[in-house]
Amino acid sequence: MPLIVYLILRSARRARLEGRTKSMQRVTNRGLVLLMAAISLFASNAFALDGDPARGESLYSRCQGCHSIDVDRVGPRHAGLFGRQAGSLAEYNYSDAMRAAGVVWGEATLDRFLTAPRKFIPGTKMPFAGLPDAQERADLIAWLKQATAGTSQP
Repeated sequence: MPLIVYLILRSARRARLEGRTKSMQRVTNRGLVLLMAAISLFASNAFALDGDPARGESLYSRCQGCHSIDVDRVGPRHAGLFGRQAGSLAEYNYSDAMRAAGVVWGEATLDRFLTAPRKFIPGTKMPFAGLPDAQERADLIAWLKQATAGTSQP
């Protein structure tokens, strides 16, 4: 991204030195469009927190009353979670809202869901209020990713 900013500023400076105000305006407008595209492309990765799987494992104890990796309980199993369509395990009785959500589970969708499940998918039957702490969510997601690696939905 710093390269884009440098190129924009260099083009604007050249145009200004040559007295081309319309040209400078076009360069600045194009540059702003490029800059906004770069920011939106990299924003989620730039601000993402690194999760600690060891801390995430201890946080998962809060989930184990309803979930496990391999077995459906009150909540569905987490085996094969990453890349799975929400509400798609045939053996589990999901809420209509979860089946209709159109969500595919990944780091970003899990982060949003774990923040406030009932706000992310209104009508879900998951009673959990959410994890407001971004670092705790990152830790839990890192552990889930590690614990479910190589597992698939039966």
